[in-house]
Amino acid sequence: MSKGTLFDKVWDLHTVKILPSGQTQLFIGLHLVHEVTSPQAFAMLRERGLTVLFPERTVATVDHIVPTEDQARPFVDDLAEQMMEAIETNATSNGIRFYNIGSGNQGIVHVIAPEQGLTQPGMTIACGDSHTSTHGAFGAIAFGIGTSQVRDVLASQTLALAKLKVRRIEVNGTLKSGVYAKDVILHIIRKLGVKGGVGYAYEFAGTTFEMMSMEERMTICNMSIEGGARCGYINPDDVTFEYLKGRDFSPKDEEWDQAVTWWRSIRSDEDAVYDDVVIFDALQIEPTVTWGITPGQGIGVSEVIPVPESLADGDQAIAQEAYKYMKLTPGDPIKGTKVDVCFIGSCTNGRISDLREAARIAQGHQVAAGVKAFVVPGSERVKQQAEAEGLDQIFVNAGFEWREAGCSMCLAMNPDKLQGDQVSASSSNRNFKGRQGSSTGRTLLMSPAMVVAAAISGKVADVRDLV
Repeated sequence: MSKGTLFDKVWDLHTVKILPSGQTQLFIGLHLVHEVTSPQAFAMLRERGLTVLFPERTVATVDHIVPTEDQARPFVDDLAEQMMEAIETNATSNGIRFYNIGSGNQGIVHVIAPEQGLTQPGMTIACGDSHTSTHGAFGAIAFGIGTSQVRDVLASQTLALAKLKVRRIEVNGTLKSGVYAKDVILHIIRKLGVKGGVGYAYEFAGTTFEMMSMEERMTICNMSIEGGARCGYINPDDVTFEYLKGRDFSPKDEEWDQAVTWWRSIRSDEDAVYDDVVIFDALQIEPTVTWGITPGQGIGVSEVIPVPESLADGDQAIAQEAYKYMKLTPGDPIKGTKVDVCFIGSCTNGRISDLREAARIAQGHQVAAGVKAFVVPGSERVKQQAEAEGLDQIFVNAGFEWREAGCSMCLAMNPDKLQGDQVSASSSNRNFKGRQGSSTGRTLLMSPAMVVAAAISGKVADVRDLV
């Protein structure tokens, strides 16, 4: 059993009591809500005559159903408009801070909380969205939860959870040019599997992560859930503190110094005990692309689609399903696969550093004929910053569409959807069947820079050939 890790320390500090079931009643320091999973939760409160216990600990925004082109109200989609009206009413009537479209603070929930300093080390964070693990990049313990659990947090500010085991995942060394955080996490999931993290919290450690920016670390932790882990985190350090300093909700003046001292104290101890340790070499990682229908079905861009005989027995059935759905042939190279749509955005890769790197690659090039390419900033603040730097114009000049902030085609609960069996080069986090809006649409996950390379080539390409 793990001991002395950040996970253990934060868990113990937020334990209210041990329940008869053996689960821990865990206090949740920050609750983030959006328009899709919260309406039913608020309705359940009303049915039981309950109120939000600590409204000051809940922050709401809209992201999943928000159109990224025409945002005029009422929305064309009646269900989306109903969700908007519900969260507007629920936030107002319960005294919850709410970032609506046009507020200057709206955006994907996992982008706005870090950029405003709401996310801080040592916190417990919950949100009705599976990619809440993103916030672990700050040394927080963050859980995606279901609608009934959203209700529980609203009513009691606590969750009933079984304590997780802790796996330390070390990656050491300097990444090669053209290899990014997205490639690292896709590589880890490829090696450990989409179910490898079930029952675990992942602690990401090693020199590779230490050299990453906070936004790169968020990409890593964001996809912990895709490897089966309930949460993922990185110990806070000077990179963390530099990012947080001066942000809207960060501690100020003498409280800042006190906070940093405490944040340092919750780092995993040098002699911490882990339930498992896995080590990777950064030099072995190349630009990675998914070929199948799970994030674990990924390969280096220079590799071929695996043949069944090369796979473990337990992986062959899903591989056969993937070959058929993706219309790909085992043994063929992934490089050169034709793409129809190229999407840059999502809570995984819609931050300003993602857009800067994508624009750097795109500058001086043109999107291939017949390819639809678009860029969706992760928040209104990211959009404003990108436009101030002229990134939007670089994208437009290269043939990309420049959109408003939102989740967009990551999950297609809005007008941004694949059509028919189109192939998407996507910087998002899931390549499940139908994930991007068409029951036959096909998704290839990759880094934003690789999406740009695909857009320019009209097919899967190696970004290293452009840089």
